[in-house]
Amino acid sequence: MRRLLPVVSSCLALLLPLTAAPAASASASPSHGPGTCAKGGTLFCEDFQSLPVGGAASLKWGVDTKHGTLTVERGARGQKMLHVHTEGNGRAFLKVDDFAPPGNGFYGRLRLRVKAFPTAPDWAHYTLVEATGAGPEIVRPLGGQYVPTLGKDLWGVGADGGPTGDWTNWRESAPSRADVWQCVEWRMDPADNTISLWFDGVPNPDLTVSTRGHGGNDVDFVFPRFDTVQIGWQLYQPNPSPAAYDLWVDDIALSTQRVGCA
Repeated sequence: MRRLLPVVSSCLALLLPLTAAPAASASASPSHGPGTCAKGGTLFCEDFQSLPVGGAASLKWGVDTKHGTLTVERGARGQKMLHVHTEGNGRAFLKVDDFAPPGNGFYGRLRLRVKAFPTAPDWAHYTLVEATGAGPEIVRPLGGQYVPTLGKDLWGVGADGGPTGDWTNWRESAPSRADVWQCVEWRMDPADNTISLWFDGVPNPDLTVSTRGHGGNDVDFVFPRFDTVQIGWQLYQPNPSPAAYDLWVDDIALSTQRVGCA
């Protein structure tokens, strides 16, 4: 995995004010109001409440796994959620196919808790959200990397497979926090191929990338025509530590407008 020097990127102009909610305890379900998907108005929504406990399956989405599993579980408060488990450098994704956001732009929101992030090998790279389509870039609006020079796991936006190369634009201001629930939001803005992120309602402009402001080769970063979004976990290096990974995901929403964390 190649890591280039950080680049200066501009903050997205449209940021809606939102008060951050305190993180739930590690053993609890995510805190949110009832009927997340009943509100409507989204391009895709999954809160897992209508699914049976056990192996995850739905007519609304597919599954992409290798050395990994997806399971619907019930949390401490009775709230259902998706348990993602992988072994080694396996993968396990919920896959939203036939996705056609108007104008090729959209917002995403999910709640997640990752039990532990990698501490080896050096520069171990992980992806939690991936968006692909017609075009060479594999876009990763939510991923990260273990940075051995800092001894930390850090969130980062990244891409692979296209002219910009293989890169993860991690930032010290965005530590990957283990064993706590977080609400993560992102925006894919086609106007300047801009990706912006919020954590628990608070924007982190350090993570913003755009056509000319990214962490890859000195060429334009251009979105593909999106048709697929995957949410889950993949780690790319063999023999990582820990040897297995578990995360819990809930309240997935893809929309033309910001959904928020309330």
